[in-house]
Amino acid sequence: MAQSFEVTTTLVADHKAVFATVESVDTLTARTRIGGTIVDLLVDEGDMVAAGDVLALVVNEQLAPQIASATSQADALEAELDQAREDLDRATDLFQRGIIAQARLDQAQTAVAVLEGRLASANQSRDVLVQQEREGEVLAPGAGRVLDVQSPMGSVVLPGESVAIIASDRYLLRLNLPERHARTIAEGDEIEVAGAALGGDVASTGEIVQVYPLIQNGRVIADAEVAGLGSFFIGERVRVHVTVDTRQVIVIPRDYVATRFGNDFVTLDTGDGRRDVVVLLGAEGAEGVEILAGLSAGDRLVQP
Repeated sequence: MAQSFEVTTTLVADHKAVFATVESVDTLTARTRIGGTIVDLLVDEGDMVAAGDVLALVVNEQLAPQIASATSQADALEAELDQAREDLDRATDLFQRGIIAQARLDQAQTAVAVLEGRLASANQSRDVLVQQEREGEVLAPGAGRVLDVQSPMGSVVLPGESVAIIASDRYLLRLNLPERHARTIAEGDEIEVAGAALGGDVASTGEIVQVYPLIQNGRVIADAEVAGLGSFFIGERVRVHVTVDTRQVIVIPRDYVATRFGNDFVTLDTGDGRRDVVVLLGAEGAEGVEILAGLSAGDRLVQP
């Protein structure tokens, strides 16, 4: 007795092939903290850096003479303070012996206190200048790969000017989809990376981690995490398949379909007998072949 198969509908995912670009989760900018001239550039495009690495050295030629002037002023005040302390010691001795009045002692004590304050202020001013000189080191704000060096050696820069652009060491795929799919994709959805795009240890599947709420030029943007993207170039395009919708389809085993004279037929058991029906085939997968037209749910088929 020939085997039979009852036609039912199955819910399947509707996939869309799109191009995604490899992007860094964060793009960091290494900026100068003081104005001056870049006298040493320690990185180039493509270099890997760690947080806090020195990328360049900025020298402000005006700081050196200012530091020297502040140091000389502090030294002079320190010498005056030493003399004032000696005067205070003599005044104290003379006061204890009853030779001078209290007013002379108070005057000597005041002179020491004033010079101590002026010396402390001078030292703080010098420390500020020294710290500014140290801030000539342009530091990497985070770990990653240098994408672009924007200020070559010898450039004159202002405070806050960009020296290098750094891509963080965490990569993702950025998808660009038509806005009609904005409400059918969500965080947690799985994507498939086209086999031809794989390289190294890149995973064949990923997961959407963020869907941006802003639609621009009729496109919605989504980010997906895929393991192993570290060997790709920033901006490299990769073909991926995204589930944008689900639909009801009819899928039957392939061996229930016979092809004759260029047409595809199935044998339908009507209860009163059997008859051949022309069907239109769709995509074929592991579970069988999709029937686009010719059959309805509840039909019973027999093998030809």
